[in-house]
Amino acid sequence: MNPDDDFLRGDYPHGTMPPPHQQPWAQPPQQPQPQPPYRYPAAPRPARPRPARGWRRMVLSATFGLVNLGPSRAEREEAAYEAAIRSMPNGGYKVGVLGKGGVGKTTVAASVGSVFAALRRADHVVAVDADTAFGRLGSRIDPRATSSYWDLAAEAGQSFADISTRVGANAAGLYVLVGEPAAGRRRILDAALYREAALRLDRHFTISIIDCGSTMDSAVTQEALRDLDALIVVSSPWADGAGAAAKTMEWLADRGQGGLLQRTVVVLNDSDGHADKRTRSALTAQFLQHGQAVVEVPFDPHLRPGGVIDVMREMSPDTRRRFLQIAAIVAHHFASRPGGRDAHTAGNHSR
Repeated sequence: MNPDDDFLRGDYPHGTMPPPHQQPWAQPPQQPQPQPPYRYPAAPRPARPRPARGWRRMVLSATFGLVNLGPSRAEREEAAYEAAIRSMPNGGYKVGVLGKGGVGKTTVAASVGSVFAALRRADHVVAVDADTAFGRLGSRIDPRATSSYWDLAAEAGQSFADISTRVGANAAGLYVLVGEPAAGRRRILDAALYREAALRLDRHFTISIIDCGSTMDSAVTQEALRDLDALIVVSSPWADGAGAAAKTMEWLADRGQGGLLQRTVVVLNDSDGHADKRTRSALTAQFLQHGQAVVEVPFDPHLRPGGVIDVMREMSPDTRRRFLQIAAIVAHHFASRPGGRDAHTAGNHSR
């Protein structure tokens, strides 16, 4: 027998063969095993945003980042408001602020303007004091600003650098054109001078916040109302203040300003901390029935004494969130009027 047979037979004794079913060359070929279907790896879950303040941030810090509960509802609201403000269309826009004396109209104008200036850094944002009854807008933004409408009208230069020498500014980047200083000779602002100043400002400022007078029949107030893209009506959170705000809106409706009323937000400003929840809720429901958005601004000790308003550092988080909400609603109204005031030359202003 061929000696190679021993190799083929393996360990079987010489001259014997394994049974046929054990012969390796007699086994049927192995069938390929079916492969499971290919599964794409799951996309990694996005990292949960980290809380920026409060007890949730304390937990994150105490656990060295292992326990992340995410931002609170208030922080998520703030992020949504900020996104709405940052994403509004480019263009030139004006918002007026109306309200009777003592309700915090100027405070609201300075605060909303500061929010826009802080979040729209590529723009130039200006607050304009159009209150002929000794307006205080400058004291809430930049007390050092002493130039007024008359100085702006006398400015021969037309560049932004020239205009900026005639306006003040705060830390948020909000510029301000003040009315006539209280000290010294008092000159009366008229509609023609306001219009001339507004045209000059429009060449360089993307967003204008107009602090209007409390007298609706004033020629300057009526001139300011001509080209607004949105309106803020400020009221105290009491029945008498809300009644005055309602009369303001009736006055606008009677003069064909129905479109502007649809782009109006009512601010119930608790300037002294004495408002009760039941009254605020009733007033809110009343304005909502007429189609206006309503925002309640809580009492804030930072705003009460007067002086410069610091939205970013000194204002309480709750109050700042409400002003973010107001600005976000106004930005939505701006977005409903693409291009704003003829898109003038905003976005092309020289720096």
